[in-house]
Amino acid sequence: MWLTTPIGFYSIVEKVWDRDEGLLTVRARVREDLDALRDRYLPSLGPTSEDPRSDYRFRAQAPREAVAEAVAALIRGVDYDNFKDAVAIRQGAARASVYHRAWEVYRKLQPSR
Repeated sequence: MWLTTPIGFYSIVEKVWDRDEGLLTVRARVREDLDALRDRYLPSLGPTSEDPRSDYRFRAQAPREAVAEAVAALIRGVDYDNFKDAVAIRQGAARASVYHRAWEVYRKLQPSR
């Protein structure tokens, strides 16, 4: 699952080694995104590991239910009427620009009139 939020961009997956432990791996391209998630919504997120050769350079694990609660808390915390503007305010224009480019790509999925 990709999760694009005003505090960061995440890829949440269940790796084979997560399954028996009831964990999910939360991956990010920016270390600070994992820090923000841990600090604000997911204190049980484990330590961040880094692998410069990996598709997602940064990753950490957390219990599946804790991740679900963190996502629910993110949704409960929506307090804006324009996502890209909220990103610009909270993370700056550079991040908002990246998100806007993703928005343009996803827009191509929408059928034209």
